[in-house]
Amino acid sequence: MSEPAQSASRQVQKERTRQAILASALELSHEQGFAQVSLRQVSRHAGVVPTAFYRHFESMDKLGLALVEQSFSTLRRMIRDAQRDPHVFDNIIDAAADVLVEAVKQSKAHFAFVARERVGGPEVVRTAIRHELDLFVSELAVVLARLPNIENWSTEDVQMVSRLFVRNMVSNAEEVVEMPDGRPDLEEKIKEGARRQMRLIVVGFRDWRS
Repeated sequence: MSEPAQSASRQVQKERTRQAILASALELSHEQGFAQVSLRQVSRHAGVVPTAFYRHFESMDKLGLALVEQSFSTLRRMIRDAQRDPHVFDNIIDAAADVLVEAVKQSKAHFAFVARERVGGPEVVRTAIRHELDLFVSELAVVLARLPNIENWSTEDVQMVSRLFVRNMVSNAEEVVEMPDGRPDLEEKIKEGARRQMRLIVVGFRDWRS
């Protein structure tokens, strides 16, 4: 095997090991909470020795941060793709409910991790989750500032209403996490509830004096 081919093969194996460690930590944290999971448990579950763990993560804290990043990446990508779709902007409330529910269904284990660890996880993980949610608030504020009745609001007020939408998103995401598989009736109920809540927020746009 040529040297470039060997290098590529080593890189593929390295990424497989990294993903195995992340998947093991995600599964173990579901059973007992991330703060209770040890480095040795993760290594054993992933089928690697602790020294191999350290080739990928400096500590359990770094592993927790990687899980937070992985957990939010799918939703972040879907939201950014949705923002580029003119149809989504014209139907932002319906689209937001659909995007959220679909993202959670695709990455249920990751959203369960976020729901659980944002209140009960180690401080470094809780801080990282708050940071990701703050980023969503800022990104959503840019979109909301283009809506009728809000385009002349102060930055602080746009941020305020954006935070209301994100809190709504978090609440409904946690409902999807708890939803049993194969229950389209419950899925539609969650979507409709999310739409109604967002419409209630939007009703106040016209009369708010920023």
